[in-house]
Amino acid sequence: MASSVVEPVKGSWLQSNSKWLYKVILVVLVVFLLGGYVPDLTPFTAWVTPPVALFAGLVFALVCGQPYPKFNKKVSKYLLQYSVVGLGFGMNLQESLASGKEGMAFTVISVVGTLLIGWVIGRKMLHVDRDTSYLISSGTAICGGSAIAAVGPVLKAKDTDMSVALGTIFVLNAIALFIFPPIGHALGMDQQQFGTWAAIAIHDTSSVVGAGAAYGEEALKVATTIKLTRALWIIPLALFTSVVFNRKGGKISIPWFIFFFVLAMVVNTYVLSASETGLAVGHFVNSLARKSLTLTLFFIGASLSRSVLKAVGVKPMVQGVLLWIAISVSTLAYIFCFD
Repeated sequence: MASSVVEPVKGSWLQSNSKWLYKVILVVLVVFLLGGYVPDLTPFTAWVTPPVALFAGLVFALVCGQPYPKFNKKVSKYLLQYSVVGLGFGMNLQESLASGKEGMAFTVISVVGTLLIGWVIGRKMLHVDRDTSYLISSGTAICGGSAIAAVGPVLKAKDTDMSVALGTIFVLNAIALFIFPPIGHALGMDQQQFGTWAAIAIHDTSSVVGAGAAYGEEALKVATTIKLTRALWIIPLALFTSVVFNRKGGKISIPWFIFFFVLAMVVNTYVLSASETGLAVGHFVNSLARKSLTLTLFFIGASLSRSVLKAVGVKPMVQGVLLWIAISVSTLAYIFCFD
């Protein structure tokens, strides 16, 4: 009887104080992130990394719930886009295109192959709902939640189908950010190899950039360039979806922030790099973008909820995992065989 009384009290305390706890964690993260600009404080702020921020958000959401679900969703969406554009100010256009050339060549094969494999696993093997299966395959093939959000309206998918697909991709993204860097080190992958692997095998741009940043400077550049090039496939995929599923009138969402990322690289390469002051400005914007990306991962982690986990179900998650393993292993084989 004692346990049945204590548990509700504990739960109600967390629920009633979740907003306050959320704000405290957010302030602590911001203070320590900005503290990195103070040389004497650098040793004390190094612990605030993308995986730590994501883990903090995940733990908070699962223990305390979601006090600000709309805020998390909106802020994480736009802050991620601003962060990606800011990263462009730290990249040289010519070097980035050269380093990502090999990965781009494999992009076409992997996108089409992932969609086909996803159809076989989801529809033929597991008999997952058609729209749900297609959304999971699209998210895995291109750029996770962004692809699902873009294709969903064209497909005219139901909210439940969107939630299941997004939940599946979200969970796998969180896992990828933690396990990919250690796997890369264990396999002895260099910066180029890991950047290519992460860009193709990890779904969302946020986790790709986070994993690349955790692995190294060159890995970050390669991963970001290839992933954003891959994200452009949202447009032909949306058109393909409207034709195949005959869903006329569906709205196509174009990821405009990718073009601003390219513009940022152009500005950094041909304008800012011409002077020491310009280089300093580019470096500052780039460092600020990395810190905002870390904060973005906290918002993304805090967006997960128990209801999302329950909505995913077994079959969609199995499809997501099997498809993820297939693209991860095939990409590794390609990298090691043709490197």
